[in-house]
Amino acid sequence: MKFSTRAIHVGQEADPATGATIVPIYQTSTYTQTAIGEHKGFDYSRTVNPTRVALEKQLASLEEARFCSAFASGMAATAAVLNLVSAGEHVVVGDDLYGGTYRLFSKVLERYNVTFSYVDMTDAENVRAALKPETKLLWVETPSNPLLKLIDVAAVAALKQPGQLLAVDNTFATSYFQSPLALGADLSVYSTTKYLGGHSDVVGGAVVTDDASVAERIKFHQNAVGGVPGPLDAWLVMRGLKTLALRMREHARNAQAIAEFLASRDDVAAVYYPGLAAHPQHELAKRQMRGFGGMVSFLPRGPESRVFEIAKRTKLFSLAESLGGVESLVCHPARMTHGSIPKEDRERRGVTDSLLRLSVGIEDADDLVADLRAALDGSR
Repeated sequence: MKFSTRAIHVGQEADPATGATIVPIYQTSTYTQTAIGEHKGFDYSRTVNPTRVALEKQLASLEEARFCSAFASGMAATAAVLNLVSAGEHVVVGDDLYGGTYRLFSKVLERYNVTFSYVDMTDAENVRAALKPETKLLWVETPSNPLLKLIDVAAVAALKQPGQLLAVDNTFATSYFQSPLALGADLSVYSTTKYLGGHSDVVGGAVVTDDASVAERIKFHQNAVGGVPGPLDAWLVMRGLKTLALRMREHARNAQAIAEFLASRDDVAAVYYPGLAAHPQHELAKRQMRGFGGMVSFLPRGPESRVFEIAKRTKLFSLAESLGGVESLVCHPARMTHGSIPKEDRERRGVTDSLLRLSVGIEDADDLVADLRAALDGSR
């Protein structure tokens, strides 16, 4: 079966009890057992829940993998992957990454004697130079948040030594546009809050792998720590995934139009979007991805006050955290999604106070362009 068919059918069999076509929301914490040690595969919903199992099968199938563990948030999923790293071990991280991930690494895990090296992974030689004997994990975001850098997953995977794992945060691209496991990654990590849920009405995360031993350790962490989604949350993500292919095509089509519009203006200093020929990793994007995604970042010319004015003037682009919903959003990373990164570190990496990030929705592209044009013109 191809992608869209798997999204609708894998894990979505009719309910055996009633024949319900749609997987039920099994809103239960516990399950009646026929005898001590005898049950139908379900004992307690932190450990396993039928709605969550259906979602995990669906998510795994979209990367043609065997294993998935769903979590209560993208950060819970990230923490599960980092649980594969022990005290005294080392992680190599791309230097452009989500602020919440940086906060977890720098403010939580460093307290447990896990060390991190942040490098520009657009050059694989920087990754090679950062590897140490104690390196356990390589953490990649591609495209990265918020500068839309592309990392060559296959090139980074080729650098791994025995015992090292490669995890790719695939939230921006989704499994529709990019398949990290097929490129050599060991784990694909998602905030299902974003494109996979797709409607800004649920928070969740997931880890997908085809490695049975890694999957067992992730599943153990899922149960032991308990950061699992409730059945309604799992059901909402499952519903969103059924239209993922349709939505991602529209997100990408609109984002391309927005990026080209912004690039044509003399009052915009830079546009970050891998679908533009001017993007430094455009050729890599064409090889590694099946589409360029729905995220666009840009630098308006002028004082920082102009950035605030643009964000206030948009009507269709709501000023909000998060991304990946059907509605368009505008975000100021320095004060919102990346506020936990120290200012000097942010600016050194290019996340300045003048940067705006757009999550381009699936509204009519002409309306979105008109909205940005009015905001840009009015803020001069």
